[in-house]
Amino acid sequence: MDWLIPQFGFSYIGLIFLLLLFVPNLLWAKNKPEGYDSAEESRALQRLERVGEVLVTVMVLSFAALNLRPWSGWSWFLVAAAVCMIFYEGFWLRYFRGGHTLEDFYGNFCGIPVAGATLPVLAAGCLGLYAQSLWLMLAAAALGVGHIGIHLKHRKNMNTGPESEKSY
Repeated sequence: MDWLIPQFGFSYIGLIFLLLLFVPNLLWAKNKPEGYDSAEESRALQRLERVGEVLVTVMVLSFAALNLRPWSGWSWFLVAAAVCMIFYEGFWLRYFRGGHTLEDFYGNFCGIPVAGATLPVLAAGCLGLYAQSLWLMLAAAALGVGHIGIHLKHRKNMNTGPESEKSY
């Protein structure tokens, strides 16, 4: 398989992953944590995040190499992506069952820092490896720098107040 030339076609695996990403985020839009403020986010990180979001979305839907195929060593990356998404859904379950706090939103989950940002980026990177697509891996990297960077900055700002003695 050529890492530079994608196999185009609809990816049902990509659609499943996007649904697992979008549904909790739509619910979050109505259940944002108290004190959430995106006004001071870095414009450069926002741009990288948006570009990464668009590119990852388009690529996971249109790269046929993401669909199931006979088992090979590359299949482990699909398994890893699925595990990341299972943990991602667990992160959201904890958030929605909790108090919808900034601590829950920017905290660790199962030892994974800023899990709400880290897990979907890891999943996208694993999908890029499974599809053997340099383009999807680069899109996931752009998404990761922007999305994880924004979350880390929010977490740092959250931890600079007087109540920052807690460990998240």
